[in-house]
Amino acid sequence: MLPTEHRLRRREDFAVAVRRGRRAGRPSLVVHLRSGRNPHAPGDTTPPARAGFVVSKAVGNAVVRNRVKRRLRHLIRDRLASVPAGSLVVVRALPGAGEADHRQLARDLDAALQRLLGGPPS
Repeated sequence: MLPTEHRLRRREDFAVAVRRGRRAGRPSLVVHLRSGRNPHAPGDTTPPARAGFVVSKAVGNAVVRNRVKRRLRHLIRDRLASVPAGSLVVVRALPGAGEADHRQLARDLDAALQRLLGGPPS
């Protein structure tokens, strides 16, 4: 389960991440990343990175969509530590995600996040 403080719930937050953030596409998913606040800006502490998921009916029926969401939630939970605080992450599942296994989703998510965060290639 993804902790409450790391969940993206508001429509406006999804829209900001998708419209103003960077994106990286892979065969089974697309990851949108809106970087966090300026660390030198005055104000309170920066909120933690938050993640949300978009899984449309094109992925499959309700059982398949929920399975894909559960897998993605599990995968992103461990990877949010590598995302800067205050960032918004939206993971959009593509139709191929319904047939992808857990390992394939993990590889695609890692590759997309690595591209967005500028990490070394694996």
